[in-house]
Amino acid sequence: MADARIAILFSGRGSNLQALIDAVSQSDFPAEVVLAISNRPKAPGLEIASKSGVPQSVIDHKDFQSREDFDAALDEVLHMAKVDYVCLAGFMRMLTPGFVNDWRGKLVNIHPSLLPAFKGLHVHERMIDSGVKIAGCTVHFVSAEVDAGPIIGQAAVPVLPSDSAETLAARILEQEHKLYPACLRLLAESKARLSGGSVPFDSSVIATGEISNPPTEKT
Repeated sequence: MADARIAILFSGRGSNLQALIDAVSQSDFPAEVVLAISNRPKAPGLEIASKSGVPQSVIDHKDFQSREDFDAALDEVLHMAKVDYVCLAGFMRMLTPGFVNDWRGKLVNIHPSLLPAFKGLHVHERMIDSGVKIAGCTVHFVSAEVDAGPIIGQAAVPVLPSDSAETLAARILEQEHKLYPACLRLLAESKARLSGGSVPFDSSVIATGEISNPPTEKT
Protein backbone atom coordinates (compact mmCIF):
# COMPACT_ATOMS: atom_id res chain seq x y z
CA MET A 1 0.00 0.00 0.00
CA ALA A 2 1.34 3.42 -0.94
CA ASP A 3 2.04 5.91 1.82
CA ALA A 4 -0.77 8.36 2.53
CA ARG A 5 -0.13 11.82 1.11
CA ILE A 6 -0.48 14.50 3.78
CA ALA A 7 -0.89 18.26 3.55
CA ILE A 8 -0.48 20.38 6.68
CA LEU A 9 -2.22 23.76 6.99
CA PHE A 10 -0.92 26.29 9.50
CA SER A 11 -0.94 30.01 10.28
CA GLY A 12 1.76 30.54 12.88
CA ARG A 13 4.82 29.07 14.55
CA GLY A 14 4.21 25.53 13.35
CA SER A 15 4.99 23.43 16.43
CA ASN A 16 2.49 20.74 15.46
CA LEU A 17 3.72 21.05 11.88
CA GLN A 18 7.18 20.15 13.18
CA ALA A 19 5.82 17.27 15.26
CA LEU A 20 4.03 15.79 12.25
CA ILE A 21 7.03 16.22 9.95
CA ASP A 22 9.28 14.55 12.55
CA ALA A 23 6.89 11.64 12.99
CA VAL A 24 6.43 11.06 9.27
CA SER A 25 10.22 11.01 8.82
CA GLN A 26 10.36 7.75 10.80
CA SER A 27 11.03 4.65 8.72
CA ASP A 28 7.84 2.82 9.63
CA PHE A 29 5.42 5.72 9.35
CA PRO A 30 2.95 5.02 6.50
CA ALA A 31 2.61 8.61 5.28
CA GLU A 32 4.54 11.44 3.67
CA VAL A 33 4.09 15.18 3.99
CA VAL A 34 3.77 16.38 0.42
CA LEU A 35 2.76 19.98 1.09
CA ALA A 36 2.75 22.61 3.85
CA ILE A 37 0.34 25.50 3.30
CA SER A 38 0.10 28.78 5.20
CA ASN A 39 -2.43 31.55 4.81
CA ARG A 40 0.10 34.01 6.24
CA PRO A 41 3.18 34.87 4.14
CA LYS A 42 5.34 35.52 7.21
CA ALA A 43 4.30 32.52 9.29
CA PRO A 44 7.35 31.14 11.16
CA GLY A 45 6.24 27.62 10.26
CA LEU A 46 7.31 28.24 6.66
CA GLU A 47 10.94 28.09 7.78
CA ILE A 48 10.28 24.76 9.49
CA ALA A 49 8.90 23.34 6.26
CA SER A 50 11.80 24.75 4.27
CA LYS A 51 14.44 23.26 6.58
CA SER A 52 12.65 19.92 6.45
CA GLY A 53 12.54 19.87 2.65
CA VAL A 54 8.74 19.91 2.55
CA PRO A 55 7.19 21.73 -0.44
CA GLN A 56 5.45 24.92 0.64
CA SER A 57 2.63 27.06 -0.62
CA VAL A 58 1.36 30.41 0.65
CA ILE A 59 -2.28 31.18 -0.06
CA ASP A 60 -2.81 34.57 1.53
CA HIS A 61 -6.45 34.93 2.58
CA LYS A 62 -6.14 38.70 2.14
CA ASP A 63 -5.86 38.16 -1.62
CA PHE A 64 -9.43 36.87 -1.84
CA GLN A 65 -12.75 38.68 -1.63
CA SER A 66 -14.61 35.87 0.10
CA ARG A 67 -14.02 32.74 2.14
CA GLU A 68 -15.45 30.72 -0.72
CA ASP A 69 -12.84 32.09 -3.13
CA PHE A 70 -10.04 31.35 -0.68
CA ASP A 71 -11.29 27.82 -0.08
CA ALA A 72 -11.59 27.22 -3.82
CA ALA A 73 -7.92 28.16 -4.28
CA LEU A 74 -6.96 25.94 -1.35
CA ASP A 75 -8.98 23.05 -2.75
CA GLU A 76 -7.29 23.37 -6.14
CA VAL A 77 -3.79 23.24 -4.64
CA LEU A 78 -4.66 20.22 -2.49
CA HIS A 79 -6.09 18.31 -5.43
CA MET A 80 -3.08 19.15 -7.59
CA ALA A 81 -0.87 17.63 -4.88
CA LYS A 82 -3.08 14.50 -4.79
CA VAL A 83 -3.53 14.82 -1.05
CA ASP A 84 -5.18 12.02 0.94
CA TYR A 85 -5.44 13.77 4.32
CA VAL A 86 -5.36 17.42 5.34
CA CYS A 87 -4.07 18.16 8.86
CA LEU A 88 -4.90 21.53 10.39
CA ALA A 89 -2.09 22.56 12.72
CA GLY A 90 -2.82 25.98 14.14
CA PHE A 91 -4.65 27.04 11.00
CA MET A 92 -6.53 30.16 12.07
CA ARG A 93 -9.16 30.27 9.35
CA MET A 94 -12.76 29.08 9.44
CA LEU A 95 -13.33 26.83 6.46
CA THR A 96 -16.61 27.01 4.59
CA PRO A 97 -19.18 24.22 4.91
CA GLY A 98 -18.72 23.40 1.24
CA PHE A 99 -14.99 22.82 1.64
CA VAL A 100 -15.49 20.81 4.83
CA ASN A 101 -18.10 18.60 3.18
CA ASP A 102 -15.91 18.01 0.12
CA TRP A 103 -13.06 16.83 2.36
CA ARG A 104 -15.23 14.96 4.85
CA GLY A 105 -13.33 12.11 6.46
CA LYS A 106 -10.03 13.52 5.17
CA LEU A 107 -9.82 16.79 7.12
CA VAL A 108 -8.33 16.55 10.61
CA ASN A 109 -7.73 19.10 13.39
CA ILE A 110 -6.20 19.24 16.85
CA HIS A 111 -7.72 21.33 19.64
CA PRO A 112 -6.17 22.05 23.07
CA SER A 113 -9.05 20.79 25.21
CA LEU A 114 -10.96 17.62 25.87
CA LEU A 115 -13.79 18.26 23.44
CA PRO A 116 -16.68 18.86 23.60
CA ALA A 117 -15.55 21.04 26.52
CA PHE A 118 -13.95 24.42 25.86
CA LYS A 119 -14.50 24.89 22.17
CA GLY A 120 -13.18 28.02 20.48
CA LEU A 121 -10.42 30.41 21.54
CA HIS A 122 -8.64 31.37 24.79
CA VAL A 123 -9.00 27.78 25.92
CA HIS A 124 -6.28 27.64 28.56
CA GLU A 125 -7.39 30.82 30.31
CA ARG A 126 -10.96 29.57 30.39
CA MET A 127 -9.92 26.22 31.85
CA ILE A 128 -7.96 27.92 34.62
CA ASP A 129 -10.84 30.30 35.35
CA SER A 130 -13.38 27.47 35.47
CA GLY A 131 -11.42 25.44 38.01
CA VAL A 132 -11.38 22.16 36.05
CA LYS A 133 -8.96 19.55 37.35
CA ILE A 134 -8.37 17.65 34.10
CA ALA A 135 -7.49 19.27 30.78
CA GLY A 136 -5.99 17.87 27.59
CA CYS A 137 -6.20 17.86 23.81
CA THR A 138 -8.33 16.28 21.10
CA VAL A 139 -7.70 15.18 17.52
CA HIS A 140 -10.93 15.12 15.54
CA PHE A 141 -12.38 15.15 12.06
CA VAL A 142 -13.47 18.61 11.01
CA SER A 143 -17.16 19.35 10.66
CA ALA A 144 -19.03 22.47 9.61
CA GLU A 145 -19.52 23.35 13.27
CA VAL A 146 -16.32 24.64 14.90
CA ASP A 147 -14.51 22.12 17.16
CA ALA A 148 -17.39 19.67 16.97
CA GLY A 149 -16.37 16.89 14.58
CA PRO A 150 -16.09 13.19 15.46
CA ILE A 151 -13.24 12.50 17.88
CA ILE A 152 -10.28 10.33 16.81
CA GLY A 153 -8.18 10.52 19.97
CA GLN A 154 -7.63 12.44 23.20
CA ALA A 155 -4.86 12.90 25.78
CA ALA A 156 -5.47 14.10 29.33
CA VAL A 157 -3.34 16.48 31.41
CA PRO A 158 -3.89 17.32 35.11
CA VAL A 159 -4.45 20.96 35.98
CA LEU A 160 -2.09 21.79 38.84
CA PRO A 161 -2.92 24.28 41.60
CA SER A 162 0.11 26.32 40.56
CA ASP A 163 -0.81 26.40 36.87
CA SER A 164 -1.12 29.55 34.85
CA ALA A 165 -2.61 29.56 31.37
CA GLU A 166 0.94 29.53 30.01
CA THR A 167 2.22 26.56 32.01
CA LEU A 168 -0.93 24.56 31.32
CA ALA A 169 -0.68 25.35 27.60
CA ALA A 170 2.93 24.16 27.54
CA ARG A 171 2.08 20.79 29.11
CA ILE A 172 -0.89 20.27 26.83
CA LEU A 173 1.27 21.11 23.82
CA GLU A 174 3.68 18.31 24.76
CA GLN A 175 0.77 15.88 24.54
CA GLU A 176 -0.44 17.40 21.26
CA HIS A 177 2.93 16.60 19.71
CA LYS A 178 2.48 12.93 20.64
CA LEU A 179 -1.25 12.54 20.02
CA TYR A 180 -1.49 14.10 16.56
CA PRO A 181 1.08 11.80 14.90
CA ALA A 182 -0.42 8.76 16.67
CA CYS A 183 -3.88 9.56 15.32
CA LEU A 184 -2.53 10.27 11.85
CA ARG A 185 -0.81 6.89 11.87
CA LEU A 186 -4.13 5.17 12.62
CA LEU A 187 -5.77 6.93 9.69
CA ALA A 188 -2.90 6.23 7.31
CA GLU A 189 -2.96 2.54 8.25
CA SER A 190 -6.76 2.41 7.89
CA LYS A 191 -7.03 1.37 11.53
CA ALA A 192 -9.41 4.26 12.24
CA ARG A 193 -12.00 5.77 9.94
CA LEU A 194 -14.98 8.07 9.89
CA SER A 195 -18.24 6.15 9.98
CA GLY A 196 -21.33 8.30 10.27
CA GLY A 197 -20.78 10.45 13.32
CA SER A 198 -18.18 8.30 15.03
CA VAL A 199 -14.66 6.94 14.54
CA PRO A 200 -14.42 3.16 15.03
CA PHE A 201 -10.95 1.64 15.58
CA ASP A 202 -9.56 -1.63 14.31
CA SER A 203 -9.75 -4.18 17.15
CA SER A 204 -5.95 -4.50 17.20
CA VAL A 205 -5.61 -0.85 18.20
CA ILE A 206 -7.72 -1.35 21.30
CA ALA A 207 -5.95 -4.60 22.18
CA THR A 208 -2.41 -3.24 21.92
CA GLY A 209 -2.88 0.39 22.94
CA GLU A 210 -1.17 1.24 19.67
CA ILE A 211 -2.21 4.89 19.70
CA SER A 212 0.35 5.58 22.42
CA ASN A 213 3.24 3.66 20.85
CA PRO A 214 6.05 6.01 19.70
CA PRO A 215 7.49 5.55 16.19
CA THR A 216 10.98 4.17 15.74
CA GLU A 217 13.71 6.41 14.41
CA LYS A 218 14.59 6.24 10.73
CA THR A 219 18.03 4.86 9.93
